[in-house]
Amino acid sequence: MATTVLPTASVAPSQSGASAGVPAVAVPKTIAVLVIQTAKPGVRPEQIMAVMPSEIRATVKLYFDGKIRQWYSRGDGRGVVFLVDAKTEDEARAIIETLPLAKGQLLDDQYIPVGPLMPLRALLGPAAQQ
Repeated sequence: MATTVLPTASVAPSQSGASAGVPAVAVPKTIAVLVIQTAKPGVRPEQIMAVMPSEIRATVKLYFDGKIRQWYSRGDGRGVVFLVDAKTEDEARAIIETLPLAKGQLLDDQYIPVGPLMPLRALLGPAAQQ
């Protein structure tokens, strides 16, 4: 039975933080930033709910402005996930920091630049590897 191994490039950091040993061609161009938000330790649900009406309005405005592409509730109920239309983590951070919960410093954020799934390039043949 043959085993298929995907190149490690599929988990390589964005172009701004490429790992040593990962070919530059394997590092995807950042096309969006995934932002995962959870309540900071010690923040009570009541604190978050008090801000939710303004948070929802501000989030919808960012969606209509084309800044937030998609948003989801985490499956574990511990926060939200945004797909932000940004080319860098700093750009995404500047967008997210406009939201009321961020301004109130009630959340912890994780920023993950994402781009095309580079191993798929192998399906296009050797010329596409360049």
